[in-house]
Amino acid sequence: MPTEKQAAAMTQSHDSGHRRHVFRELGFATTMVGDELHGAATITPHMHVPGTTRLRTSILAAWTDSVTGLLASLALRPRVPVTLDLDIQLTCPAPSAGQVRVLGRTVKTGRTVFVAAVEFQCDGKFFGFGTASFMASPNRTLQVPERLSIGLPPSPARLQVPLAQRVGCRHREPGTVLLPRSEDGLNFSHTISGGLIALAAEEAALSLAPGRTLCALALRYLQPARTGPIIATATLAHDLGRISLHDAGNANRLTTRATVRLFGE
Repeated sequence: MPTEKQAAAMTQSHDSGHRRHVFRELGFATTMVGDELHGAATITPHMHVPGTTRLRTSILAAWTDSVTGLLASLALRPRVPVTLDLDIQLTCPAPSAGQVRVLGRTVKTGRTVFVAAVEFQCDGKFFGFGTASFMASPNRTLQVPERLSIGLPPSPARLQVPLAQRVGCRHREPGTVLLPRSEDGLNFSHTISGGLIALAAEEAALSLAPGRTLCALALRYLQPARTGPIIATATLAHDLGRISLHDAGNANRLTTRATVRLFGE
């Protein structure tokens, strides 16, 4: 792991010269603290689950993917890390306001798999945790940028509309949503980011349970979502949901399977 001085030098986002990633509009910023990577952002109403005043669990998944993915990038560079799975567990409904901190640390750096974990706090109070695992991309032509987004200040550009609207996520019918591919929603390997996949899964599940929120979200990424749009289809029974996400523009291939659990009414 780099020293704090080395991490402070990593101040340019991989996309700063070309495009601004949609998740930069959440105001999330990261910094190295010893061997840990800490991220923080202030909740705004556009981050809430529609019909509630609670932060989206999928945003916590996106922040987890960011923090753990940066740790994986530092460990696996120059190879690009590919997310294998991501799991979020909340002890209580996500907060409505305040500053969320995501405290990330490395769990395992193996020869084939990297694992990292995070803890969620809001205004100093613990409310959940997450875990993610990664492998190095088999495509050796892809390389992690020399400079990462560690140490960047929060973006001055913030969400002006609810997140799902901002990324063009549309409901087809209860249980099914469509997520288009957009240049500002891609990751290092130029595929649809895992955080947006999490958003589509959450939207599909909650379209069957309006006004509720997720206490757990687990995603297993089976293959990259390269083309789009992504079609997420959910089923829900007894507060437990299952979502399949397919890349409609790539022979409708299954890209991700997700499971969710809802907080009680």
